Amino acid sequence: MPSRKVIIPEGMENIYDTYHYAPGILVGDTLYCSGQVGRDENLNVVEGAEAQFTQAFENAGKVLAAAGASFDDVVELESWFAGSMDELKTFMAVKDRYFTNRYPTWTGFSVKGFSMPGILVEIKCKAILGLSDA
Repeated sequence: MPSRKVIIPEGMENIYDTYHYAPGILVGDTLYCSGQVGRDENLNVVEGAEAQFTQAFENAGKVLAAAGASFDDVVELESWFAGSMDELKTFMAVKDRYFTNRYPTWTGFSVKGFSMPGILVEIKCKAILGLSDA
């Protein structure tokens, strides 16, 4: 039977302790990453669409790395955009900085809003560890 391991990267302890959810859960070789947004370690929303998208991917990268994975191990990506998808072109340009060799499946949604004002996007991914070595 596979084991269940909570993944909490350095600097994300406050998410687990304050909001009671794990940035990632590793079950066997599958990593389930919680949605990541464009906030810094102090939970301040980053200003500007490109900077916020970049921060969201950086945060996802921290969860992946803490579990021993990389963006090459990601098999599924979901993104939710606040209000509209007007910044989709910018988002895709940022996404392509992180997914350069192996592209995941990807689904994008437009939503009414997020739990914190000013958030423009939330990204969530699933990774299978060891794929970047294959």
